[in-house]
This record gives sequence, structure tokens and C-alpha cells, in this order.
Amino acid sequence: MVARMIVVRSLIIWFVILMLAIANGVLRESLLVPLLGVPASLVLSGILLSLLILCVAYLSLPWLKLHRPLPLWLIGVGWLALTLAFEFAFGFWQGKSWPELLEAYTFKGGNIWVVVIAVTVLAPRLAARLRGWV
Repeated sequence: MVARMIVVRSLIIWFVILMLAIANGVLRESLLVPLLGVPASLVLSGILLSLLILCVAYLSLPWLKLHRPLPLWLIGVGWLALTLAFEFAFGFWQGKSWPELLEAYTFKGGNIWVVVIAVTVLAPRLAARLRGWV
């Protein structure tokens, strides 16, 4: 019962992260790219999204009521799996090829998506550390 609650809450938190990521993408494409160009916009957007993910993890930890490292790592891995599944599914739905999808993982043209992915998997553990819980 408790495990199911943690899974459901983790999914809800990931959905909040997903909504913030979509809003971040809209902000990047509609405002940042015209003002700063693509490379600078990708870097700024990646940093912003990483900070948002860490903030959501920090604010949601009391709701999850987890203080042990292993469950925190498992949540991070779960968020990573959901993020990658969404990213690739959405990309395929848009008609993108494998090479196009994998280009985001090369740091090409200012893209720091790999950093965002790393923050996603580390966020629950980092947030717990920032709270002094582990």
C-alpha cells in the first residue's frame, strides 16, 4: 500500500516536471531563440529546466516522505525512464528519425539535454541532501 502511494506520488511529480519542461520549451522557442539565437537559448533553457527539476524535487520530498538513499535513487531512475520514453515517443510521433533524436545527446549547437537528463536522475537524491536528510 505504501509503495503504491509512493509510485503514484512520484508519477504525479514527474507529470508536474513534464508540464514545466513543455512550458520551458515554449518559452525557449517563442522568446529566447528570437532574442538570443539557438545555441544560447538551448544552454539557458537547459539550465532553467535543470533548476526547475531540482526545485520540484526539493519541494515534493516532504510529500513523498522518503529519507533513505535507495528509494530516492529509484525515483530518479523512474523519472529518467519516463522522460526518455516520453522524449522518444514524442519524437517518433513527430516523424523524427533515430539520428535526429539522438542528436540531442551530443552537446551539438549548445544543446545540454544530457545535463538535464543527469539532473533528472539525480534530483531526488540531491534534494534530500540539500534538505540534510541523507
